[in-house]
Amino acid sequence: MAARTLLHPYPSDVRREQGTLKRWFTRLMTYLILGTWSLFTIFAIGWVTVASFKTGREVFRKPLHLPTALQWKNYDKAWNLVRMGEYLGNSVLIVSVSLALLLAVSTPAAYALSRFAFWGRNLIMTAFIGGLGIPFPLLFIPLFAIVTALRVVNTIPGLILVYVSVSIPFTVYLLTGFFVTLPRELEEAATIDGCTSSQVFWHVMLPLASPGLITAAIFNGIGLWKEYQLALVFVNNPDNRTLSLGLYAMQNAMQYTGDWPGLFAGVVIVMVPTIFLYIFLSEKMISGVTMGSGK
Repeated sequence: MAARTLLHPYPSDVRREQGTLKRWFTRLMTYLILGTWSLFTIFAIGWVTVASFKTGREVFRKPLHLPTALQWKNYDKAWNLVRMGEYLGNSVLIVSVSLALLLAVSTPAAYALSRFAFWGRNLIMTAFIGGLGIPFPLLFIPLFAIVTALRVVNTIPGLILVYVSVSIPFTVYLLTGFFVTLPRELEEAATIDGCTSSQVFWHVMLPLASPGLITAAIFNGIGLWKEYQLALVFVNNPDNRTLSLGLYAMQNAMQYTGDWPGLFAGVVIVMVPTIFLYIFLSEKMISGVTMGSGK
């Protein structure tokens, strides 16, 4: 038997070795692709950051060298002259209020769809899922008609209303998955203790769903922070521009003057909040997604 094992392995041993080799090759290719993409992303972000501290001459003559002197005037120009500071304040206000309203509307809807059986429940859930596949350009005309009828076009409240309306399907679908994973025994125990349905929701289920709420806030916050199409259509007043619109206007203004370091400074101003948000909240985001996909 020993001779057979050495000279003529059993078919099961051969299949096991082939499976191990296949898994090792798949893992190697995955790490290679992800590592290459990560290095490219880190290099691109690092190069833009370094270039934002250079002069225009250094950007083109010494693109891979460090700046001889830090040019803080690029950030001063982007912050004050191009009004990126005002646009940053507008973006913070719009995203914060939009997230608060979005969670206030979507959380009770997701809880009701995940916990209560009523006529039309599946139809409503299907409508929310179908809303995920509708591209924004198809919504421009009806949304613009509604915003115009409400007389909030070209205003910050109007853009907040648009952001909340287009983000509801994704948020409801995401939060429904979190509420489904929560045990019903907790609701039953709270009901036996004398809690009403609203008390069960506010004092029992909502605290347990906090990882889902944080995850939904992070995903929507990052998406709304960098959103451009809707802001371009519904905001024309320069005083109400978001950071994405301000960066686009800055690019149009500086491409003729050749002030690329100032443009790179504006790009860094846009990137920094999302990068820090991901660094400090990445663990909560991953744990929240894992919780929502588990049983």
